[in-house]
Amino acid sequence: MRAQASWGSVIVDGQRYDGDVVVHVDGRVTARRTELSLPYRRELFHTPLSEGELGFIPEEGPEVIIVAAGFKGMLTLTPKAKEMLEPYETKVLLTPEAVEAVNKEGRRFVAFLHLTC
Repeated sequence: MRAQASWGSVIVDGQRYDGDVVVHVDGRVTARRTELSLPYRRELFHTPLSEGELGFIPEEGPEVIIVAAGFKGMLTLTPKAKEMLEPYETKVLLTPEAVEAVNKEGRRFVAFLHLTC
């Protein structure tokens, strides 16, 4: 898999996506379901990655979770999301470093790519 990110968009294997995405274990790329995390926005000043967005992870069985926290690191995880990710090796990185990790990762992974702040 090959990915390249810029502010607000990402190219994954030659396909451009505008907005946050999830890269699944099988290589599919889907839009991040931020509406599931919107209830936490007021409390955290930013839409976090919440447990509502993580429900599919056990069935996909990744070895690694990569979270691109944005170019300025603004994306946080809710406490319940952190708890749900405890069984997995989880890397929370600035977006450029997370994309680099996606490009280098040889194990089964899921990546949440936040492409702005």
